[in-house]
Amino acid sequence: MKHCIPVLMIALSGCAARPLHSNDEPAALGTDVVATASHGAIYRDGRDLRLFEHYVARGVGDVLTVRLAETTDASKSASTSTKKSAKADLPGPLIGGRPVTVGGTRILQGGLADESSFAGEGASRQSNRLYGDVTVTVERRLANGDLYVRGEKVIIINQGRESIRVSGVVRPVDIEPDNSVVSTKLGAARISYSGRGALADSNTPSLLSRLFGAPWLPF
Repeated sequence: MKHCIPVLMIALSGCAARPLHSNDEPAALGTDVVATASHGAIYRDGRDLRLFEHYVARGVGDVLTVRLAETTDASKSASTSTKKSAKADLPGPLIGGRPVTVGGTRILQGGLADESSFAGEGASRQSNRLYGDVTVTVERRLANGDLYVRGEKVIIINQGRESIRVSGVVRPVDIEPDNSVVSTKLGAARISYSGRGALADSNTPSLLSRLFGAPWLPF
């Protein structure tokens, strides 16, 4: 009986060395995710949760709230003024020491004068503000641990449809304990706001108005 115990232990160790299922290996997500295979182990990389930390977005499929706090204000002005003048006198020839005259009026003298001026002024100013919350989903986990997120929020009210799209890269250190991040901390951020419906159509110029307002028209 004593000789059977070592044999039994060797057999059990051989069974533990074999993988349980081929599906246990995490799905590859290109070169963005660095995964370490740990078949048969309780600990799985990327699925750990520390007891003294808040649960925030960590891996693919997790959700994250982006708090929009976008404010832009740009202004530009230009002013140009030019002025030019020229003058030339032609006294005319002298014959016998006297100018040529007809009825006492000199006929062969003259002069040239020219004056031109230009004044131009232009000003432009644009201001945009966008506030609100959009919940996005982690689509990729980059090799350095950053998260690529993307999401869309659609609101339909009466005859209008408002759509907000947000995408960008989030550093885990910038995620707040309530699982949110400010939009100003998104890397490679792309934020778009668009509307469709009766309200958006009323703010859109007609085809004829856009034709006469084209920059290539000569008038």
